[in-house]
Amino acid sequence: MQEKEAVEIKIEVPKTPGIYEIGDVVVVRGDEYIKKVASALSSPTRLKILRFLRNRGANVGEAAELISQSKANASAQIRILESAGLVKSVYEPGKRGVKKISKTNVRKIIILID
Repeated sequence: MQEKEAVEIKIEVPKTPGIYEIGDVVVVRGDEYIKKVASALSSPTRLKILRFLRNRGANVGEAAELISQSKANASAQIRILESAGLVKSVYEPGKRGVKKISKTNVRKIIILID
């Protein structure tokens, strides 16, 4: 059995409650924000989308295909992840108008319960 190396993470986080993105780490402080992030992470569908977006940006149609659901549902799931600060979206020119591309670089989430 291999020994696991302990990793110490040192991050300066503001003392006020909120959701802070620091590189590929999201730090959550304050009951309201913890609840929002925990709720976003409580869905296997949203976790699947979050992991998929970690490797690349994708539009709503690609996310819908991934979860085998409608574009409307995929869009709703992405909005929840966005509101929790776990996904960022940008608008890019498409064939007909603009398309929304969602991405994330989140690898770790630290929840501070102080």
